[in-house]
Amino acid sequence: MRTIFFVVLIVFTRLCFAQNDVFPDYRSKKELFTRVVEKEIRSDLASFSMGGIDESIGKLPLKSLPISKATPASISFANESIQVTINSAPFDASKHKLGFYDKKYLTRIDNKPYFGDYGKVPLTTVQSVEVIIDRDTINIPSEALSDLANPIFSFVEKGVQKTQNKVLLSADGHRIYVYMLKPEKGGSYEVTWVIKDRKYLRRVVDFGFLKD
Repeated sequence: MRTIFFVVLIVFTRLCFAQNDVFPDYRSKKELFTRVVEKEIRSDLASFSMGGIDESIGKLPLKSLPISKATPASISFANESIQVTINSAPFDASKHKLGFYDKKYLTRIDNKPYFGDYGKVPLTTVQSVEVIIDRDTINIPSEALSDLANPIFSFVEKGVQKTQNKVLLSADGHRIYVYMLKPEKGGSYEVTWVIKDRKYLRRVVDFGFLKD
């Protein structure tokens, strides 16, 4: 069952996707949940993602992997046969080409738009997503990671460490969903990396849940 925080955030924002009034939004919408055509994947995504909330009624929750470790720079999940770790790294602006609008608002990094605190220079980026199934290592390509800025792996609520990130398993055992949510005003996005039959298939990215 989704947390109260998750539901309130969705009801409040209704997936506005509004452009910033100050600078243009170049982020692509090709990877939105609404563009997913594979029926089984779309159905699974609707059971846990913000992008699929309108189709979530009647969806049974997917089985999830327990968290094994969480730090400010990474989060790990594991069971007896699957290990998943999402890592971040500091963003070094000197190693990238930064494209500014009106000389103030960052809209492109290395000629590409990015997700997370859009308009500002990132502090961190997603460095890697490591997935190991039994003895098989699944390769998640860098292009599925490099445009994701300032990830949030966990937070403390009333003295308890919590996370909105998850690793979920499809009911038929063929798919793994590595899910990461950044629920911050002005920088919100969610990404799900989809692995099918031990191969990376695609990612789904929704963004703009909270206006600046």
